[in-house]
Amino acid sequence: MPESQEKKVEYLELIYDLIFVYLIGRNNSILHYVEGGFVTGEVFLAYVLCSLAVVQIWNFSTFYINLYGRNGVRDHIFLFTNMYLLYHMADGISTGWRGSFYQFCVAWALILANIGVQHLIEMRNHQAEPWVLEMLKRKSAILLGETVLVLIHMLVYHQTGVSIAYVPILFGIVATALSGKVNMLVPVDFMHLSERAMLYVVFTFGEMIISITGYFEDSITPTMLYFSAMAFLIVAGLFLSYEILYNKIVDRERTTNGTAYMMIHVFLILALNNISVALEFMREAEVALLPKTMFITGSFVLYFICLFMIGIFSKKCCGFDSRFYLFITLVGISFFAFMVLFKTNMYLNIAISVVYVMMIFLILYKRGRSVEA
Repeated sequence: MPESQEKKVEYLELIYDLIFVYLIGRNNSILHYVEGGFVTGEVFLAYVLCSLAVVQIWNFSTFYINLYGRNGVRDHIFLFTNMYLLYHMADGISTGWRGSFYQFCVAWALILANIGVQHLIEMRNHQAEPWVLEMLKRKSAILLGETVLVLIHMLVYHQTGVSIAYVPILFGIVATALSGKVNMLVPVDFMHLSERAMLYVVFTFGEMIISITGYFEDSITPTMLYFSAMAFLIVAGLFLSYEILYNKIVDRERTTNGTAYMMIHVFLILALNNISVALEFMREAEVALLPKTMFITGSFVLYFICLFMIGIFSKKCCGFDSRFYLFITLVGISFFAFMVLFKTNMYLNIAISVVYVMMIFLILYKRGRSVEA
C-alpha cells in the first residue's frame, strides 16, 4: 500500500490567513483608548476576547482543512464565505463591544456555524470509519454549541447590556481540550498543521514589524537610533527564537492529534499581539509607566512560556528537562524584577528587554546546534 503524500499548504489557505493580518491590526487598535494613563479593564477584556475569538476561528478552520480538506469546490465556497464574514467581524470590532456589537457577533456566529456544517457534510465520506464519524460528531457539536452560545450572548447583551462573550470562547477551549482522547484516534498531518501554525505566527510578526515603524519616524538623532535599533533587535530575537524552535527542535514527523500544539499557539499568537501593542505603548507618554512596563513584561513572559511549552513536541535528542525549565524560570523572574526596578528609565528598560530576548534566542540556538552535531 503506497504511503500517503505529505499535505501541502494551498494558496487559498495563505490568502485566508492573510485576512487575519487585517484582523490583528484592527483588534490591536482597541488598546489605543487610554484613560488617565491606563487601559481600562473593559477595554482590555474586549481586546482579549476579540483576540481569542479570532484565533479560535482560525484554529477550527485549520484543523478541518488539515484532516478533511481536498482543495475542492465545496472547500473553496465555505472558505470564501468565511473570508467575507471575517471582514464584517473585523469591521465590527470596537471598544467595549459597543456600536458594532451585533455586526461582530452575527459574523462570529455564522463563521462557527459554517465550519460546523462542513463537519456535518463531511460525515457522509466516512461511513465506514466509526472513529472518524465520532470525531466529526463531537467537533460539529462543539462548533454548533458555541454558535448557540454566541447567539445567547447577543440576547443577554440586548436585554441587560452585559457582555458574556467569555462563555462561548471558554466553551470552545474547554470542549476542544476535553475531546483530545477522541482526537487521538485520528492523527493529523503534523507537517501541514505545524506549517500552518508557523505561517500564522509569521503573519503576526508582520504586524509587529509594522508596529515598530514609529521608532523610525523621528528625526535622526542618537536617541532615535538607539530606540529604533533596540526595538528592531527585540523583534528579530523573538522571531529567530521561534524559527530555531520550528526548524531545528520540533519533531514535525511525529504522530499526534495536534490539539495541544494548536492550543499553545492560540496563546502564543495572543502574546505576540500583546507585544506589538506594548512596543507602541513604550513610545507613548500618555500611558503610565507602571502599566506599560507590566504589559510588555507580561507579554514577553507569556510568549516564552508558550514557546517552551512547544518543547513537549521536540525531538528526543534536544528535549527540555526540569533543570532547563528551572533555569528559564529564574531568567524570567530576573527579567521581571529588573523591568519593574528600572521602570522609570526607558533607556535601561528597553536594553533589559533586548538582553532577555537575545539570551533566550542564544539558549535555543545552542540547543538547535546540538541537533546538527
